[in-house]
Parts: sequence; C-alpha cells; structure tokens
Amino acid sequence: MMKRWTRTPIALLAFVGILTGGLAGGFYGLIYDLPEINQLKLYRPSAVTTVYSADGQVITRFYLEKRFPVSLDDIPKSLIQALITTEDRGFYSHSGINLKAIARALVHDIKARRFEQGASTLTQQLAKTLFLSSEKSLVRKIREAILALQIERRYTKDEILELYLNQIYLGSGAYGVEAAARTYFNTTVSGLTLGQAALIAGLPKAPSAYSPLIRPDLAQKRRQIVLKQMRSEAVITKPAFDRASAEPVLVDSPQPSSDKAPYFTGYLSKKLKSMGDLGQASGLSIYTTLDMGLQHTAMQSFTRHMDRLEKRMQNAQDLQGAVVALDVHTGAIRCMIGGRQMGQQLFNRSVQAMRQPGSAFKPFVYAAALEQGWEQNQTLTDAPLSYDLPDGGVWQVNNFSKDFKGKMTLRSALALSKNTPAVRLAEKIGIFSVTDMARRAGIKAALPSYLSLALGTAEVSLLNLTSAYSSFPGQGIRARPHAIDRIEDQNGQVRYRYRNVKETVTDRITAALTTDMLKAVVLEGTARKARKIKTDIAGKTGTTDRYKDALFVGFSPALACGVWVGNDDATSLGPVGTGASAALPVWIDIMAVAVASHPVQYFDIPDGTKMVYILPDTGAPADPAIPGAVKALVRSNSLNKN
Repeated sequence: MMKRWTRTPIALLAFVGILTGGLAGGFYGLIYDLPEINQLKLYRPSAVTTVYSADGQVITRFYLEKRFPVSLDDIPKSLIQALITTEDRGFYSHSGINLKAIARALVHDIKARRFEQGASTLTQQLAKTLFLSSEKSLVRKIREAILALQIERRYTKDEILELYLNQIYLGSGAYGVEAAARTYFNTTVSGLTLGQAALIAGLPKAPSAYSPLIRPDLAQKRRQIVLKQMRSEAVITKPAFDRASAEPVLVDSPQPSSDKAPYFTGYLSKKLKSMGDLGQASGLSIYTTLDMGLQHTAMQSFTRHMDRLEKRMQNAQDLQGAVVALDVHTGAIRCMIGGRQMGQQLFNRSVQAMRQPGSAFKPFVYAAALEQGWEQNQTLTDAPLSYDLPDGGVWQVNNFSKDFKGKMTLRSALALSKNTPAVRLAEKIGIFSVTDMARRAGIKAALPSYLSLALGTAEVSLLNLTSAYSSFPGQGIRARPHAIDRIEDQNGQVRYRYRNVKETVTDRITAALTTDMLKAVVLEGTARKARKIKTDIAGKTGTTDRYKDALFVGFSPALACGVWVGNDDATSLGPVGTGASAALPVWIDIMAVAVASHPVQYFDIPDGTKMVYILPDTGAPADPAIPGAVKALVRSNSLNKN
C-alpha cells in the first residue's frame, strides 16, 4: 500500500513536469523568433523616391510601395476619429488586445467552423502588418497578440497610431493615409473632407474591394457605414453627417500624370540599378538634367509631325521615332523621347535602337580630313565611282540626287550630301583615320574598316551619335551624357553628385572648321528649311537606302539635338522618308525654342583661323558682292589649294 502511494505523487509530478515542459516548449516555439519590438522606433518603411527636373518640377516617383510618411499632427482629427470608431473603439483604453472581442469572435468562429470574425485591435493589425504574414491560423493570432502587448508596453498610443496610419495598405497601390489621399482625391491628407476621411477609414477592412477607383458603389456603401457609426457615437453632428453623405465618392479633376517623361525615367531607372545600394534605396530625391519645358516642346512637335507623316505615307507601318538633346558643354540630357508608346516596359529607340545613320556619319570623314590639314575650300570630284569586290561583284557608289556635279569643294560636297566625294575623301585620308575620329568622338558601335563606312553603313544609337556631334561645337571636347545631377537622401544629405567627365576628341581648330562646314548644310544645303532660326546652328541630314531611316543631327553653340524616324521592322518609309522631310521639322521646332530661351551665342572662331569669302563650287576667293559667294572658315595660313 505504501509503495502505491509513493508512486502516485512521483507519477503526478512527472505528468506536471511533462505538461509544464510542453507548454513552455510550445510557448517558446511561439516567441523564439519574434522581432525586437524595442527597435520599432527605428523602423523606416520603404518611402517614395521623387524624381525632379532641372528646374525643380516633379517628373515622376519611384516606389516599391507608394508611401508618403506624415506626422500624426498633419492627420486631420476627423480621419483619426473615423478610424478608431470603425476599427478599434477601445484603442486608448486597452493594453493591446481586446479580450471581450476575442471571446466573441472565438465563439462565432467555432460555430462557423472556420475563421470568419477578426478581433484585432489597431495595435494587433500593426504587429501583423510589420512582422507577420496574413495567414489565418491560431498560431499567427497568438503571436500577433504577444507582439501587440509588447508594442503597447514600449510605445505611446499616439506613436502606435502614427505608425499604423503610415503603414496600413489602403488599396490601389496606396500605403498609408497620405498616399491614399493623393491617390483617390488629389489632395494631401491634411486637406481631406469628412466624407473623404470616412471613406479612407473604411478601407482597411477590404482595401481592394472598397477602392473607389475600382468599385465606387461599394466604396460609397462602406463610407456610409463609417459615417453612421460616427454619428451613433456622437463623434459628428447630424448636419456634418448629411454634408459628408452628399459628397461625391471621387473628385472630378483628373489625376496628374504619373510620369511626364517615361522614356527618360526608364533610362534613369536603368542607371540607378547600376549604382548599387544607392540605386536601390528608397525615399531619395533625385535631381535630374531634364528640361521639362524643352521636353514638352519636343513631345508636342514629335507627336504632331509623326501623325502628319503617317498620313502622308502610302504604306504606313509601325511608324516610330526618337529624339534626344544634350547640353554641349556638360553632356546633360535635356530631353529624351524613345518612341510613340506611353505604356510600361518601353523600348527606348533613342538609346536601344541601333540603326544606320546614313549621311549623318559623313562629318567624321570630313573632320578626319580637316585634322590632317585639308581645308573646306579644297576641291574633290563628284563623278561616277565604282569598286571591284572580292566576291567578283561591283560596288557602284551613287548619289542620292542621281546626278554628279564634277569638281566641288569639301564644303559643298558635305552641304549637298554628295556620296562620291565623301568616299573618295575617305580613300585619300585612309579609312582608319575615319574610324579613329569616330572612336575618339565616342562612337561605340562596331565600325567596319570599309570605304562604305563613309556613307554611314555602321549601326549606332541616336544618343551615341548626338553625343559624338557635340564635340564639334564643344571646341573638340566631348562631355559624356548623363541624366543625374545629384541625389539626396531623406535627411537632405547629398549622397551622389555628378562630376563632369570630358574627353578630348580633336583640336579646337578642326572642331571649328567642321562646325562651319555643317553650318553650310543649313545655309546652302539639304537643311535649308532650318534657316528660319536666326542664330548660329549647324547639322547634317541622313537618309539610308530605300528610305529606311531618316535623321537630322545638329547643334547650336549650347545644345546638340538628334531626331530619328523609321519603322521598327526597317521597312521603307517611302519618298517622304528623307532626313529633311521626316526628321528636320521636329528638330527645327525644338531648336527654335532652345535658342530663344538663351542669350544669342555664336560658334567658336579660334586663333589661327579666319573668315573668308569663297565661291562654293571652286573654292576660289571671292568678293562678298559676287552673287553666290559664301563666307567660310579656314586656317589663317592656308593657301587656295585645289
């Protein structure tokens, strides 16, 4: 008998020990990997990165979560009252959990045999949002309650409420009440009306279902529930209830465009990804080089002329185009258009498309010759030209104009875009001199060392080609293109500032002589339409075989701009698809605005050069009064070599 009584307490103690250990183990399993609540004040949600133009306008915003953190002091009392009345009336009195609500919800869920009713306080919702998943399980609810109790012990109610209002998801991509106010009502949270505040307060229950942008009818019903609860709790008066109930669910004014320069910001986004941790950070202020006024002008002109051109084309395909403009002296990208689409995942034709430049490549041939001592008043022969090919064929060099002028100056050959003189010149100076000049100018594409390169048979991007042209008005110096001026963090500290990178392409005299020859393209050649711009401008048309590509790349003393037009599948644009007809009109519109907004500037005339009058065909010196005489820049010690 004694042995039996002795064994019983031992067994009981063992059972109690096992039970206690099991409970302790289970409790440990619930809390062992819970986060450190005392670090909650240091929590920084992913904030919006704002992108600004050069003049401080907001271009767009980047975000993983659309969120604009605000202080509790900036949030109207009506929104706080609406939220607490709807979601957690005992918020300022409970310890983080509401035992009565939990018991009531538990009884309901047991009867329903599934999780239907929640009983989460605002503190529990915050704990779940910050630290837990949305899984519906008893374990998750217990962990949520434990976290809520810890949060309540360490932080004030106002601190908890501010975190909640900035963190909660409120539908349509909006996180936090400020983002919701901007998304749904085009206002800041401090500017919300009572009806708007009630609508936002009703969203946490089912953000997607009650979003006024998706289901305005359900949003209105949910708003009325919130307003009725506020009225029943005497939080608002009857007149206030009536006014709020009569408010429209959505404001009539359209939401501002989310992106004013989508191709530029797409280019910018890729640059940010290459910047490592800084490029991945949130809450930044990115100050870019984009000139929003010029971008707007470019977009208007581009759209108008592309629509007109498409109507003139006999077989309109997927007509596309691109525009890019750069500051000559800094390389800052001032405008960028990469096509006619405005959707997502844009293919940026100003950067990504590789197309033949045609005659727009010829300036590098002439610049290489000038660097070797040639003068623009020297002459070349424009006559039939052909070469035997290794495979037994013949390459016949033809002019776009289908005629030949005989003896003509380098100046006229470039101005009139004659092919045979350009090929003859490349042969005289050596094709490797041409490729070397293009490489120094920044052309990155493959440059085959064939004489056909002189006619622009290599494929280049518009940004690369325009940047290469900038070395001519830049006194032989090319500044690398860039899109970002500086980046500041959330505390206003500068985390990145662009340092101008410049590369020497050629000497100052060669650059000035080439610029003057390109000025002749406007004054006497294929771009005479641009003479309406009454200041120093220069450039070159480009038209490829069978009208597949139309280009105009040119510059003023301050700005280089390139325009490309073509079909994505490289089919013919038809006879309207020349550089002068398809691309030049857009360029003229952009440059007219650009030069008008700056003081009058002139192209460089360096020491060692002089302006003389010549006859454009023979290059012979001429009296200014002689009809047809043109002013040309030559070296001071030059002779009339022909």
